[in-house]
Amino acid sequence: MKPVVYHPEALLEYREAAEYYTNIEKELGGRFFEEVEDLIQDIRHAPERYRPFDPLARRHFSDVFPYAVIYLEREECLWVVALMHMKRKLGYWKVRMG
Repeated sequence: MKPVVYHPEALLEYREAAEYYTNIEKELGGRFFEEVEDLIQDIRHAPERYRPFDPLARRHFSDVFPYAVIYLEREECLWVVALMHMKRKLGYWKVRMG
């Protein structure tokens, strides 16, 4: 399995969303963290399984929270470019792809 590397802004989105849910209820923050980690593990096991929606990027949706992990499969790693909230600006992360 390839290692997962996070874009710094994706890591910030992850942290901020986890803090948001934790502030609502501590257990909710824990469930959010577990859900995202499960999504990442799914991606690591079968990165090509999730549908491309941008020429280079793929996304894996959460069934529990309104978030998707946006990633690119590279030769050396899986690069997470965003932990995108599905009700906000949907294409904002594209500038992170270089």
